[in-house]
Amino acid sequence: MKKLTSIPIATLAVLLLIIPFQNAISQIEDDVVVIRSQEIDKVLDNPGMGFMTFQRFNGDELNEGSGWTEGFPIDYQEFDGDLSNLNYPSTTIAYWRIYWKFMEPEEGAYQWDMLDRALALARSRGQTLIIRIAPYGTGDERDVPQWYRALVGDEKEWTYSNPVNKWMVNPEDARYAKYFGGLIGAMGKRYDGHPDLEAVDLAIIGAWGEGAGSELLSQPTREALVNAYTSSFRKTPLIALLMDEKTNMYANSQIPVGWRVDCIGDLGFWADEQNGWTHMYDFYPQEIINCGLEDDWLSSPLSFEICGTFLRWRDQEGYDRDDVKYIFDETLKWHISSFNAKSSPVPEEWNDLVEEWLKRMGYRFVLRRFSYPKQVHPNGWLPFLSWWENKGVAPCYKDFTLALRLFSDNQSIVLPTDAVVKEWLPGDNIYDHSLFIPDHVSEGIYELQVAVVDRRNHEPRVNLAIEGRKDDGWYQLGKIEVVR
Repeated sequence: MKKLTSIPIATLAVLLLIIPFQNAISQIEDDVVVIRSQEIDKVLDNPGMGFMTFQRFNGDELNEGSGWTEGFPIDYQEFDGDLSNLNYPSTTIAYWRIYWKFMEPEEGAYQWDMLDRALALARSRGQTLIIRIAPYGTGDERDVPQWYRALVGDEKEWTYSNPVNKWMVNPEDARYAKYFGGLIGAMGKRYDGHPDLEAVDLAIIGAWGEGAGSELLSQPTREALVNAYTSSFRKTPLIALLMDEKTNMYANSQIPVGWRVDCIGDLGFWADEQNGWTHMYDFYPQEIINCGLEDDWLSSPLSFEICGTFLRWRDQEGYDRDDVKYIFDETLKWHISSFNAKSSPVPEEWNDLVEEWLKRMGYRFVLRRFSYPKQVHPNGWLPFLSWWENKGVAPCYKDFTLALRLFSDNQSIVLPTDAVVKEWLPGDNIYDHSLFIPDHVSEGIYELQVAVVDRRNHEPRVNLAIEGRKDDGWYQLGKIEVVR
C-alpha cells in the first residue's frame, strides 16, 4: 500500500524548484543527494513484536523440559546483568498471566503492587508487559477468590462442564460481572495508557480465561463482561482470544480489538480423541473468517501462543522442518506481530527457521530511497522524498513518527515530521515532506540522519533493516550544508 503525505502549497513550490519531477528520460539534478540505503539481513528487536517471555523476563532461566507455569505470582529470579536468553530469542515483550484470586484476595483489596513490580522489572529488562487476569483455572488451588466462592457457593457444575476447561462459577450470576468486571475496571482506571503496558489480554470466562463456552452466554452477560474491558482500556491495546462469533464481533463493535490464539502448532495433538480435529486445520482458518477478524490486523496487533512447547513439537509430536515451516507460514498469513513460546527452549536444529520467521513477524522497515538538497538555509525549508518498504507482515501499531537530525560537533537539531508510521502497511510506502530549518541553526556541514522516534521525546525507538546505525539509534544518510 502506498501513502502520499500532503505538503503545503508554499512548501511544494520550494520542493519543485529544488527537486523537479523525474520522467523516464530525466536525470537527477546536481544539487540533489540521493541515498539508496544498504539493507541488512538480521533479526531486529523492536517494540511490540517478536517473541515474548512468559512468566519471566529477559535474562531469566527458561522452563525446563516441555512444561511451564502460569496463573501464579511471578517467581522472580536473581539477575546477573546478562539480558540474553539461552536457547531463546531476545524479546521486547514479557507476558504475565495471573488468577483473579491473587489480584484480589479480599474484596476490593487489589494487589497493584504485584503489577507495579512486574511493569518496572519489564522496563528494566528492555521489555513491555502484556497481562491477562484469568478468572480461574482448574482445581481448588486455581479457583476464584475465596471471598467470591463464599459469596456464590460451592457449586462447580454449570452449563459448560467440559472436563478440560469447565466453568467453575456461573457467569450468568450478575455478581460475576459486577466483581470480576469491577477488578478489570479498576485496573483500567489505574493503568490505561501506562507506557510499560504493551496490551491487556481480554479474558471473561472459562478455565485460564480462555473463553471456553462463551457462545453459551446470554447477550447481556456477554456485553457486561466485554464492556468491562472496552470501556476501561481506551489507550492500551486490547487483544482477545478467538472465542465465538458473537463475543469477538461484539468486542470489535465497541473499539478495535486485536485477537490471539493459544494453540499455534496443533497439527494433531488430540486428533485421535477428537475424530481428527485440529486447531491449525479445522478451527483457526475457519473461525478467523467466521468471526469477521480477517482484517483486524490493519488496526490492532495480533499475538499468538504456542500449543505445548517446541520441545513437545519435536519429541512427542515428531514434527519435522516442513511441519514447523508450515506452521510459521500460516501465522505470517494471519499477520502475526508477537509470539508466546512459553519461555521454553528452541531446538537448535530449528534456529534458522525461527530466525527467518522473526525477520517477517511484525514490521520491518527498509529505507529504499531518500533524496534531499545539498544545501539548505536557516529560516528556510529542507524538502525530501522518501520510499520505504515494510518487509514484515503487519504495521507498527505504536504512535511513532519519522524525524531527521542535523548533527555536527557543535550543534544537533532534531526535525520531527508528521508521518504516521503506524499507517505504513506491508509493501511500499511513500513519504515526501518538507521541514522548516530554524533561524538559530549555524552555518556549516552537518550529518543528515534519520530515525523512527517517539512523539514526546523524539528519541529513536525502531531498529531499521539498513546499515548506518549510530550508537544512539540514529541512521546516517549523508552530508548537508547549511548556508546563509
